[in-house]
Amino acid sequence: MPSDHLLATISALKNGLTSLPLGSAMDNTETWQQQFLQSGMPGLQDLAREIGNLQSLLTGGVLSARAIGNSLSMLGDQTSQASADAPAELKKPLVELADLLRRHGSDLLAHAEKAQK
Repeated sequence: MPSDHLLATISALKNGLTSLPLGSAMDNTETWQQQFLQSGMPGLQDLAREIGNLQSLLTGGVLSARAIGNSLSMLGDQTSQASADAPAELKKPLVELADLLRRHGSDLLAHAEKAQK
């Protein structure tokens, strides 16, 4: 897992979900998905499957804040779990990424809840 790609992903997420063009987001998630699928590690392969789910949600036409929020939260939880087995130099950025994913997921779920009322 190249740390420069990890840091670029964190930086993009820090700027907010809507600041990232969909094409860039899809390229980024595709890169992660391929690396995780090829890893041979079940935890990372689970992450790859959830990334595929997120890609489907983003390209499926109607965007569902609830579904995307749930997917981002799941990715955050899975990233947090993966950080436990990561090399020392990747632990801190992976935990930061997990927190960002969960925060964006939570924000979307709160927005969906508000919109429903």
